[in-house]
Amino acid sequence: MSLTAEIDLSENKIIQYETDPKILQSWLGGRGYAAYLLYNRVGPEVAPFAPENCLIFSTGRLNGTTWPAASRYHVTFKSPATGAYGYANSGGHFGPELSKAGYDALVITGRAKTPVLIQINGSSIQILPANHLWGLSTTATEEAILASGAGGRVACIGPAGENRVYYAAIINDGGRAAARSGPGAVMGSKNLKAIHVVAGNANRATSMDFKNIAKQQFQKLLTSRNTQGLMNESTLYLMQIKNKIGDLPTRNHQSGQVPFIHRLDTASFSRYWVNRKGCTACPIRCARTAQVSSGKFAAKIEGPEYESADSFGPLVWNADPEIVIRANELCNQMGLDTISTGVSIAFAMECHQRGLLDDPEFSLDWGDPESILGLIQRIADRSGIGELLASGTRHAAEKIGRNACDYAIQVKGVELPRQEPRVCKAFGLGHAVSNRGADHLYGLPTIDLAGHWEVAHKLFPEAILSRLMDVADETYKPEVLITGEHFSAIVDSLGLCKFSTAETYIVLPEDIAAGLTALGFPYSKQELLTAAERIVNLERLYNVRHHFSRKDDYLPKRFTTEPLEIYQYAPAAGENHAVRSEKPISVAEIHDFDAMLDHYYDLRGWSDAGIPTVDTLQRLAIADSISLAAVRAANG
Repeated sequence: MSLTAEIDLSENKIIQYETDPKILQSWLGGRGYAAYLLYNRVGPEVAPFAPENCLIFSTGRLNGTTWPAASRYHVTFKSPATGAYGYANSGGHFGPELSKAGYDALVITGRAKTPVLIQINGSSIQILPANHLWGLSTTATEEAILASGAGGRVACIGPAGENRVYYAAIINDGGRAAARSGPGAVMGSKNLKAIHVVAGNANRATSMDFKNIAKQQFQKLLTSRNTQGLMNESTLYLMQIKNKIGDLPTRNHQSGQVPFIHRLDTASFSRYWVNRKGCTACPIRCARTAQVSSGKFAAKIEGPEYESADSFGPLVWNADPEIVIRANELCNQMGLDTISTGVSIAFAMECHQRGLLDDPEFSLDWGDPESILGLIQRIADRSGIGELLASGTRHAAEKIGRNACDYAIQVKGVELPRQEPRVCKAFGLGHAVSNRGADHLYGLPTIDLAGHWEVAHKLFPEAILSRLMDVADETYKPEVLITGEHFSAIVDSLGLCKFSTAETYIVLPEDIAAGLTALGFPYSKQELLTAAERIVNLERLYNVRHHFSRKDDYLPKRFTTEPLEIYQYAPAAGENHAVRSEKPISVAEIHDFDAMLDHYYDLRGWSDAGIPTVDTLQRLAIADSISLAAVRAANG
């Protein structure tokens, strides 16, 4: 049986019921089902930290099966960072276990009087005291819960979530993070320390047809050239590539390259690798365990991934991989999003550089180890300068005043991930329009950047391909982005990893449709894509209801007013860094952001203000799920 559980922590009350199959068919599950639930339960009158806010853990229909890389779960909520729509996504093993226990969603509301944990054992759910866990790191929390010998999987918050840091994360399986837009803060506001899935009932029953299709996709992922970099080098293979093309955010995006990339590439980090890991049912197994065995930066983590390596490396002008590993570990232990934490530290350092910010405890100089690691702890504790930074760079800039907002690299209150919008223009547009704030995974528009020509030939008219695949050409970037947004909505809703799908285009929507049909949930490729478009529009409507519009779909002015010079770097004999060419080899800039935005809105069937029209919502059958009165009012 497919279940939804409503857990009211204020009333210590649990209600379980069978999920409506018609709703799942329309919204796919996972991200889509959670968007439907949040829209219908949490309105503009509910504050992010109010007991009435929902914290929704949701799984996809492919979780708990043999489908390759079906390891992801979703957390949806009203975000303290955006003040509106928020979600986070994580891999590992927690999601499949929750799915095997039979749950499509846990809808958690209320606020416990004292700290609690939720324990799930098959169809049994209990709310248990957790006073003894409050204040512990995420690792200590997981170890304490599993010390009973019951086994299972744990998702929990650390001190950052308890202290309601706006970008606090939920950590599962010892280092996997549902991090973006503040789920840990909402979880902390409910006095919920952890969720412990003791055991699912069993793998979901599947037909031989489904197993054969899943096996075929597994083999495709194992042998595709598009997965080899991930398999052999982890996501760190991106460091050298991005540095070469100017897409490695450096010193808070003042540059896109560093001369010391050889100290932060795969070869450098691999010296610290202990083993290779993977999520449930994953043939790619891109993760590595890295360990610094001794010294003041001693640490052991799963990672670092590219985003974290840049956040605590080039972004803050640090060339020491041991500091990166230690910073990543500290974020995991405290329960912090590494992306927003790194950007917040870089923001503080640039404000110091510009004469806007000083601190009696830390120098705030670029690359200073004490500042990097010390600020992580202060942010998690909300102590000292950490109190300023713990609500994100948008709020910090407002408090600092003067022109500090120029250095707050955020959209809708969420800090930018590690792409350079002047180089990766489809990503830049995606950061601006993403409904959960700046986000590379909302659209993941990789077709042009990764040179997916075979995919492009299948999806777009031949007449536009030369311009569409030109990374610098802005004309057809909205087409690339919308394709990625729909594919990403599908995989987020079904519990799939994007490295197998929307990043690499190995497993395609038609493959997923065939698998779902064999599983007993009939979909065509077009029906999946229509459901994905429906999800993006409903998420957009959630923000419209909170008075979001075109004014919120912007990039920080650094990206639209400051050209980015890109240089060639050559190794220097006897030197510990590369030598930069005397003159730039190219200059990257966004020429007409408004034109891209207009074209994006037009393709989406939205008004000039970025609001879905009634005709669009009726075409997508969203009118069956919501009242259109507010939409008509917003569109004038």
